[in-house]
Amino acid sequence: MAEKIARSQELRELFQTLVVATLFSIPVAVISMTYDLWPGGLLDMEVRNYLLLVLATPVQFYAGLRYYRGTYWAVRNHRANMDTLVVLGTTAAWLYSLAVTLSPSAAGTTEVYFDTSAVIITLVLAGKYLELKSRGATSEAIVKLMSLQPPKAVAVRGGAEVEVGVEELVEGDVVVVKPGERVPVDGEVISGESAVDESLVTGESIPREKTAGSPVTGGTVNIGGLLTVRATRVGRNTTLAQIVKLVEDAQSTKAPIERVADTVAGYFVPVVMAIAVGTFLFWYFIGSGMWVAGDALSFSLTVFVAVIVIACPCALGLATPTAIVVGTGKGAEMGVLIKDATALETAHKLTTVIFDKTGTLTRGEPKVVRTELGAARDAGELLFYAGSAEKGSEHVLSLAVIDAARSAGVELEQPESSRVVPGEGVFARVRSREVAVGNRRMVGGIGVALGDLEDRMEAMENEGMTAMACIVYAKAFGLIGVADTMKPESSTAISGLRDMGLKVVMLTGDNERTARAISKQAGIDDFRPQVLPADKANAVKAFQDRGEVVAMVGDGINDAPALAQADIGIALGSGTDIALESGNIVLVGEDLRGVVNAIKLSKRTFRKIRQNLFWAMFYNTASIPIAAGVLYPVTNWLLSPVIAAAAMAFSSVSVVTNASLLKRFRP
Repeated sequence: MAEKIARSQELRELFQTLVVATLFSIPVAVISMTYDLWPGGLLDMEVRNYLLLVLATPVQFYAGLRYYRGTYWAVRNHRANMDTLVVLGTTAAWLYSLAVTLSPSAAGTTEVYFDTSAVIITLVLAGKYLELKSRGATSEAIVKLMSLQPPKAVAVRGGAEVEVGVEELVEGDVVVVKPGERVPVDGEVISGESAVDESLVTGESIPREKTAGSPVTGGTVNIGGLLTVRATRVGRNTTLAQIVKLVEDAQSTKAPIERVADTVAGYFVPVVMAIAVGTFLFWYFIGSGMWVAGDALSFSLTVFVAVIVIACPCALGLATPTAIVVGTGKGAEMGVLIKDATALETAHKLTTVIFDKTGTLTRGEPKVVRTELGAARDAGELLFYAGSAEKGSEHVLSLAVIDAARSAGVELEQPESSRVVPGEGVFARVRSREVAVGNRRMVGGIGVALGDLEDRMEAMENEGMTAMACIVYAKAFGLIGVADTMKPESSTAISGLRDMGLKVVMLTGDNERTARAISKQAGIDDFRPQVLPADKANAVKAFQDRGEVVAMVGDGINDAPALAQADIGIALGSGTDIALESGNIVLVGEDLRGVVNAIKLSKRTFRKIRQNLFWAMFYNTASIPIAAGVLYPVTNWLLSPVIAAAAMAFSSVSVVTNASLLKRFRP
């Protein structure tokens, strides 16, 4: 918000300066261009020159003050920039014209260039104003996000409903959200049933049903019934505030290619100054005798000013940041949060996308779908020992077993001891009996024969279940088959990635049979089974060592090391702590089609960056020789410094306009 206010103030001040410059420059230009058409004796040339001096000086030193300040700080830092070029060109024209005006011998015979200095500054200011206006428009995504936060809320205070400012709300407050209103805070529904439109925050177009206990996100729209919500996050801690902060931070980062452009621009200005001086000397000492019939000094000065002005590297400096601002803003509208500009540049090089299975390709809500009995008398006894043992673990599979036991009416007990072995299972003591619940690796480690349960375990795995054996007193008590539902959009997302020519890989801790069945459901040909959580980063590195450019897609918590190892980490946001998620890109929500959208948007943004850089470099490369007068010996035509200033301003505006086209992006 502070940045928006500062930009508005700068735009207002710049407009005021531009108005002053225009009011003085128009008469300067009109007098200079039409003087030869005036009746003789109407206005003496010497008087005309003094009049132009009076009109042009406020433009040079009031309207042009921002450029003198910029040059001062650049010189103090031993640098040269666009301001330096503007000051050099216009000051040279103004000083030359001043000398002619004050010289008794030259005042009535030699041409002055007050119109050149005044009009150049006015055109450069106009270009800067249009550029700022355009760049402000590129940031409208942030403004749109901020507008989602309602300024007022209806809070329940002392049993009565009171309208308060959103900034007055604290965690624990109860607010009432009527149909058609925006939810003012992140919270939990206490009472009421409704559908909530989350599209502008998460990009999800289908409204979500909300009942008591459902989480709601600030900025979303209640489109159904009345909801009473208890605030869990307010102010800067809300998801919406975190998204805005994340997008603002991303828009201030630099892509590697932008750093290269900045370096080129840093060398470019001194080179242009050298070219301008060399051009001046050439035309004054050599070219004037061969091709210039008139005043050599006047001609050489015109060329010098034209080269200085037309070569301002404004477009080069705008080429990358404007595209990044628009691209990251567009991503935020789609529920794709790009956390740094480097991801935009890396995405177009991707060759491989790796998915974690649980919670990424699947819903992350596994349920017990089958039990097979061994030594257990019935399913209740099997679930009792397995569920009691699993109470010592927080793994999602453990929670599935516990939920199944409770749903079956089995009363579980707290294990007397418990030990979790990652990638294998749980070892516990229940009612003084040694119990183990886990996968094939665990069964093989303790050396228990499954007998006829072996074939049934294999059948479960072939159907895509995670099969867990329950061993009690060294006897195979039975099998528990757990399945996690595939997200409906997973296969569509995988298909979209493959259509882009990307290799898709799945990592899972499941054995090969289960992994093969699940990967087939998702449409993935390449998978890596039995990958322990700690080994996911190594699996990513193995692909990188083969020359692949890898994106890792995971839940942002359990997969943090792998996301960090990948060239691009894409984390599925949980709706909270968005800014704390691992990865370069965060998807608000769990729709995997966002992965396809993120990569497409990144590719399109980088394409715009390359287009802008190409045209900026092409403009400068082509325009400098023309401004230097290479065509004059053949065509007898010389580029006017005023036209050069207009061309420079146009190049900057065209780069910003091209970047703004990203707002029309549709995946």
